[in-house]
Amino acid sequence: MLDRLRFLLFVAAAVLVLPLSAARADAPGTIVDVAAGGPQFSTLVAAVKAAGLVDTLSSAGPFTVFAPTNDAFNKLPSGTLDSLLKPENRSKLRAILLYHVVAGTVKSTDLKDGDVKTANGEPVKIDVAGGTVKVNDATVTKADIPASNGVIHVIDTVLIPTAK
Repeated sequence: MLDRLRFLLFVAAAVLVLPLSAARADAPGTIVDVAAGGPQFSTLVAAVKAAGLVDTLSSAGPFTVFAPTNDAFNKLPSGTLDSLLKPENRSKLRAILLYHVVAGTVKSTDLKDGDVKTANGEPVKIDVAGGTVKVNDATVTKADIPASNGVIHVIDTVLIPTAK
């Protein structure tokens, strides 16, 4: 009788736990996890690490990140990225990366023309026209990539704040 009770408890626990673990396995990771899983974001991930922003962008958020691709970083003037990745330029790099972050989960359908305050305190200009979304001079090339702590919109140009 005791063995049968243990067996029934085991089965009941398995029935309750398996769907929970399966749901977690399908859930996206944090913004950092999602970016690290995309080879087109390897430069962004390296910059986030160099700036000491991994813990921030892995926290509960929620955040909206306008994520530049490797190609976007390649458009920067020669030597700019190498210079920014140096430890002595960490604060400059942080300011630039935080200029790509907006508080809250802002889906593409929520974007409207106007200025939006970024995590570095400076606004970016959003322009929505004819099915194209621009953030300053960058174009959103892919929108609404979900993360457990927000959303990512892929952009084709690195955003550079004017005041920092």
